[in-house]
Parts: sequence; C-alpha cells; structure tokens
Amino acid sequence: MHGRRARWNGTSHVTADEKNSPGLIQVGHGHQKDGGTGIHLMTLEKAVNWARKGSLWPMTFGLACCAIEMIAAVSARYDIDRYGAGVFRASPRQSDLMIVAGTVCVRMAPVIRKIYDQMPEPRYVIAMGSCATSGNIYDSYSVVQGVDRFVPVDMYVPGCPPTPEALFDGILKLQDRIMQRSVFYKKPPEVMKT
Repeated sequence: MHGRRARWNGTSHVTADEKNSPGLIQVGHGHQKDGGTGIHLMTLEKAVNWARKGSLWPMTFGLACCAIEMIAAVSARYDIDRYGAGVFRASPRQSDLMIVAGTVCVRMAPVIRKIYDQMPEPRYVIAMGSCATSGNIYDSYSVVQGVDRFVPVDMYVPGCPPTPEALFDGILKLQDRIMQRSVFYKKPPEVMKT
C-alpha cells in the first residue's frame, strides 16, 4: 500500500460522544492525517448569512463606460464566480444585488428606483465608478449627483472607470457586511397614536 490511499470503508471518524451530542452538525469527514473531525459549529444566523454572502445574484445594469469593466469582471481572466456573484440576472425579481455602473441621468433615476423596488429582500446596491457615486465632472441639470439620492447604497467602488479588481474588492467588503447583519430579529411593537 505504499504511495496509495486505503479505500474508504464507509465508517465515519466521529466518536460515540460526538454522535450523541445534540446540536452538532457534521459538515464533512476529516482526514486521518490531521486528526480533524470535520465538524463546524455555527449559529443559524451565521449559516444564513454565509449562504447569502456566497450566492449573490447581481443584476445587469450598466449605463456607461463602467459597464465594460463590469462585463470584463465576468470574463475568464477575472472570473467573478470565485466570489459567488457570477450569475447575472436580467430580471429584478431574480436578483439581490444591483451594480449601478455608469452615469445616471435624471430620466433614468425613476427607472432605477422602480427596478430597486421590484428586487426581493434582502437587496444590496453597489455604486460602481465615480459617476454613479458622485456624478463625477458632469455637474449639470441632467446628471444625478450620486445614485444614493434615490436608492440606498451599500458599497461604493471608486475609480473612473474602476478596474474589475476594484469591483471584487467592493463585493468582498459587501460580503463582510452581510456576515455582520442580524437575520432573525423581532420588530419593535408599533406605537399607536391616541
């Protein structure tokens, strides 16, 4: 058997105490070399946040030159799928992340808000590029000076245009923020006015 692995005989490496312990979930079998049991303990809230952070479905909403960089992030060279955000959706009802990439004109603002309202909860917004974050050099009557004037923005990605790496940095920081959110909370009772 030198240089070859022994066949798996179907038995687990979990002790009897670990099998009978309530609340433990076995995620995977450990290796004999490191002696690990492969058990991960976490709260239900952390598990839900972990699943949400690893399955972001962005919406394709490219308005100007930043959209080219967003499209490049999906290519094989950069591969946005590594971060769990590679399934771009064309429908707002199937996506939970809106990446606003490019210059937002006044006529486009109500459309973006309507699409944002159609997205299911929890929903996130990334403002990509200096035009989407602040209007850039276009300080005119027709350009909105930041997309945060009509939709709440979770993450800003600076640059003109930002590189795909900058978008990945924004996605990773958004995923860190998602892990900090509380999932299960009670709404405070509404105060009735008399």
